[in-house]
Amino acid sequence: MPRTTDGDGTPVPQRLLAAATRLFAERGYDRTSVQEIVEAAGVTKGALYHYFGSKDDLLHEVYARVLRVQQERLDAFASSDDPIEKRLRGAAADVVVTTIENLDDAMIFFRSMHHLSPEKNKQVRAERRRYHERFRALVEEGQEAGVFSKAAPADLVVDYHFGSVHHLSTWYRPDGPMSSQEVADHLADLLLRALRP
Repeated sequence: MPRTTDGDGTPVPQRLLAAATRLFAERGYDRTSVQEIVEAAGVTKGALYHYFGSKDDLLHEVYARVLRVQQERLDAFASSDDPIEKRLRGAAADVVVTTIENLDDAMIFFRSMHHLSPEKNKQVRAERRRYHERFRALVEEGQEAGVFSKAAPADLVVDYHFGSVHHLSTWYRPDGPMSSQEVADHLADLLLRALRP
């Protein structure tokens, strides 16, 4: 049985994911070997295959861990007692901040999603669809309540916002002129302006 932690207590799966994320971001998924990942993580191939069945599983987990956090946070915003405008704005800003906080993961995913097996690709699409549907439900709730305009279909409004989010890895730089929260506030405000009656 492989060791579950290293000397500083970091679990092996986290070390493998950290190494894979760094290498995938630097070199690309297709130009990174399993051997390079295990060497960077300081573990054996046996340890990798104990926790992840394949390099494909590592790629899936790089994205899935971010999506899980975003889904939990969206669910919290959606189920709060705050007015719909505040809930949608909070969710819209949060997805920007969490994407920026995990920019390498987002970049790797959008650059390498086509490398996933058909089964994993289908699984990721289902997970993303669940997130988008919950987000869209907030827009529709506000539209039905008369708080948001119905001029644009909810699907189009959601696609507009997530198009901006998915593009962050192509231009955002942590040392740039805006913080992640400033970018999040601007994009959330743009979304709400688009929905204003």
